[in-house]
Amino acid sequence: MDRHHPSIDDHPCYSETAHHRFARIHLPVAPACNIQCHYCNRKYDCANESRPGVVSQVLKPEQAVKKALVVGAALPQLAVVGVAGPGDPLASPKRTLATFQRLAEQAPDLKLCLSTNGLGVLDHIDALLRYNITHVTLTINCLDPEIGAAIYPWILWRGKRIHGRTASEILIERQQRGLEQLIARGILVKVNSVLIPGVNDTHLPTVSQVIRAKGAFIHNIMPLIAEPEHGTYYGLTGQRGPTPEELKAVQAACAGDMRLMRHCQQCRADAVGTLDEDRRAEFELDRVESMTLTPELLEAARARRAAFRAQVDAEQHLFRRLRESRPRSGPHRPILMAVTAHKGRISGHFGQASEFLIYEVDESGIRMVGLRQTGRSCQGEAACGESADTLEPIIRALDGCEVVLCAKIGHAPWQLLVAAGIQPNSEHPGEPIEQACRAVWHEMQWRGPGTRSATVSKVA
Repeated sequence: MDRHHPSIDDHPCYSETAHHRFARIHLPVAPACNIQCHYCNRKYDCANESRPGVVSQVLKPEQAVKKALVVGAALPQLAVVGVAGPGDPLASPKRTLATFQRLAEQAPDLKLCLSTNGLGVLDHIDALLRYNITHVTLTINCLDPEIGAAIYPWILWRGKRIHGRTASEILIERQQRGLEQLIARGILVKVNSVLIPGVNDTHLPTVSQVIRAKGAFIHNIMPLIAEPEHGTYYGLTGQRGPTPEELKAVQAACAGDMRLMRHCQQCRADAVGTLDEDRRAEFELDRVESMTLTPELLEAARARRAAFRAQVDAEQHLFRRLRESRPRSGPHRPILMAVTAHKGRISGHFGQASEFLIYEVDESGIRMVGLRQTGRSCQGEAACGESADTLEPIIRALDGCEVVLCAKIGHAPWQLLVAAGIQPNSEHPGEPIEQACRAVWHEMQWRGPGTRSATVSKVA
């Protein structure tokens, strides 16, 4: 099934390609919540933690709208404005909808996005359509009320606090009806599910099957965050999060013709910037409120955003041309490539990378399939560890990859990569990831099976 949709081309959460290029802002206007989750502990004045439900401060709608406009004037790559908390947006409907109404009027080129537990969707779906909310994320962790009772101790429903299985039954029924109505109204739906070992891990493939059948566009299976210092019920009672292997296994069980989100950063409710570069510190409220936004400035900002989108569209057109070209010889098998990148372009020194984006490239296209965390071997120019002991854990983390693309790489890691059967390549600094990966794939096909190019043009 072709699950491409043009409205995701600049949405960083719905598109694994867009998340390197386009930015989003989350506006923290919704402090209240209508359910309690065992994995959640909302914080309204926290600057240090990076997880959902956390913000530095809650904003009034007028403050939030001005902040979005200021960010949109400073970042031409801004494409999406969302409300994701710190509570549930539809538990504070007046604040949330007032924010969206003003944004729809003042920044009509920006996509509007909402993230909700789904309990209040049916009550407000007409308003979501009225203010042009085009993308909604629903958090659906289960379809079984017994499992739900182990995740949600209570919900607020029609002015009463409901507990246990009854609460879970109401929530699940409202989520499923909300999902159906959103899709029927033409809103693109992403479903988030928190993977909780021993609670819903074996159940999530059933969830994925049901939401896929109902028309959800993408499924995001997120690992439980359960560190005790966050103060959640699960964290304080010893419930562990999944291992990377467990997460990968559940994602594999949920895969099929359902698009999976594998690049989620489990963002704060006041995040700003691309998914891999948080810039909220640049837009503190005092700075935002000191700025004057004139009609001329806002119009110029819209023009810069349009120009940025046009540039990305042109690059994507070039990529499609590359994809349509066919190699002269060699097997058309998929190849895994590890990439160091910044803002969607090949960037960075191999030894200074703390993570690698993993792409699968074949004749049909390029897909991001994972993210591998590593320790840095370099801690600055004067402290670059190039011993085998330092580098081997990084190379082990790249197991299965045939190519590493970076902007710079030293001689020692180059030798170790080649010895491990991985081709280092620093020939494409600054190029878009898709273009660089496709060019390397074509080169490997032209050279034929069993041959590798290990040219290093920028040895540092």
